[in-house]
Amino acid sequence: MILDRLENGPRYAHLHPGFGKAFQFLSHKGLAALPLGRHEIEGARIYAILTRESGRSRERAMLEAHRRYVDIQVVLAGTDEMGWKARADCRALAGAYQADKDIEFFGDRPDAWVPVRVGQFAVFFPEDAHAPLVGTGEIHKAVVKVALDLQPRRPV
Repeated sequence: MILDRLENGPRYAHLHPGFGKAFQFLSHKGLAALPLGRHEIEGARIYAILTRESGRSRERAMLEAHRRYVDIQVVLAGTDEMGWKARADCRALAGAYQADKDIEFFGDRPDAWVPVRVGQFAVFFPEDAHAPLVGTGEIHKAVVKVALDLQPRRPV
């Protein structure tokens, strides 16, 4: 997991070939005004989902993890207190892996809670189980999904 301010996002571009495009999208000045829903950046390889949802309690939050995508989550309004636990330490699988949604849930409790505020981002790799959308009031956020198997395109 990585937690930082959005203006520092380009510093992480070297970690993955898709992070540069992801942070370029997230740095768009009108990001918060974009319509809710899915926004293509590079097809199914890199895309963003903008949501606006009511926060939930820690007790109602479930840890989730992904196998094929890295999540870069940016808070646009509100505070999202995200739970974290190493996926390798999760023992209570709460249902089968849903390949079509690239998600699985765990009944374990997070080891840490991190408040992510407006202008900050959290990166969750497949090794990171996370419990998002914890807080009071409405949380407006952008989640960029970056495919793990993304390879730089070679010239033809």
